[in-house]
Amino acid sequence: MQKMGLLELNAVVAVSTHRSFRRAADELGMSPSAMSHAIAALEQRMGVRLFNRTTRSVSLSEAGEQFLARVRPALHEISAAMEAVNQFRDTPSGTLRINASEAAVQMIMTPVVVEFLKRYPDMRLDIVTDSGLVDIVADGFDAGIRLADSVPLDMIAVPCSPPLQFAVVGSPDYFARHGKPRSPTDLAGHSCIRTRFASGTLYRWEFEKRGQQQIIDVNGPLTLDSHQLIVDAALQGVGLACTSEHSIAGHLAAGRLIRVLQDWLPPYPGLCLYYPANRHVPAGLRAFIELVREVCGRKTAE
Repeated sequence: MQKMGLLELNAVVAVSTHRSFRRAADELGMSPSAMSHAIAALEQRMGVRLFNRTTRSVSLSEAGEQFLARVRPALHEISAAMEAVNQFRDTPSGTLRINASEAAVQMIMTPVVVEFLKRYPDMRLDIVTDSGLVDIVADGFDAGIRLADSVPLDMIAVPCSPPLQFAVVGSPDYFARHGKPRSPTDLAGHSCIRTRFASGTLYRWEFEKRGQQQIIDVNGPLTLDSHQLIVDAALQGVGLACTSEHSIAGHLAAGRLIRVLQDWLPPYPGLCLYYPANRHVPAGLRAFIELVREVCGRKTAE
């Protein structure tokens, strides 16, 4: 039997992790066809089928499970050995995979992401935006970025933004036609743009003032699952939107959107970078964490 290469072995691990040839190919920087060919060629040489394939799913066969159980620890050892050598480099190298919400990436793109790539030209960042929470360990990510209260308790969390604030906004044209709400209860008489989460649930707008909390299940003609589309709809006068202040700061400053009910929306804990507590921290992730702390500390001082 011909010798197997690291690429083929890593391909088996990636496909088993993602249960998808396409997502596994994305992780390893290959085309889906090249990934499929590598697995098929390995199976042919071994004389066994490692994966059960249907038009809708990919799963390990019994032989594949036994094979992976023996191979995965060895690959971890090889990866750890390569990472140990990486510590002696003047600058870290490799790929850092991060899962985050789209809004989170927008907030850290210039101060952290762009600066990181400038400082560490041998590093690559693979950032996957996802509207729902994922298991970063099971899905093969090095770290995640989410709101502080969404970080799993078994993770190490590093603050990477100041406290955040939501804003209820509408266009000047909308307010000219419908007037402005003075309290959350007034929203019953307004058209609101509803937000649907990845889970399918609808976001209920949350308000608080002097210890009094109100959670409003708003009504409106339009429901969306994209933050950018929600902002676009608000700009077009479709209705009121409730979104993060940071994401619409430019529109507020330019007068394209007007804020209401500001005294009902206090700040809340910001974003955190998080990663597993019981795993070795690669040099690339350590450098990213140091930059996040530097940027966060600088903003706090300002």
